[in-house]
Amino acid sequence: MCERQVRYVSRHHLVPREEGGRHGPVVDLCQPCHSTVHLLLTNRILAKQYSTIEALRSAEELQKYLHWIRRSRVEHISNRRRKQ
Repeated sequence: MCERQVRYVSRHHLVPREEGGRHGPVVDLCQPCHSTVHLLLTNRILAKQYSTIEALRSAEELQKYLHWIRRSRVEHISNRRRKQ
């Protein structure tokens, strides 16, 4: 999502598993991006509005974060996921 070169990535279900995306498309995200996506967007919103990587990159909720992370060397952020 941030288009940075990082050592480790994690798989993100574009449609969250809880919303029917268990066998759907996945993308590799760096850990900070993956944690931030789940912090700022609910699974329901991810499924309905951001089911492609292009849509996710354009999410208004993520623009300030993406501006910061693209210039950063951060490889890990402690788990910041929202409790759902």
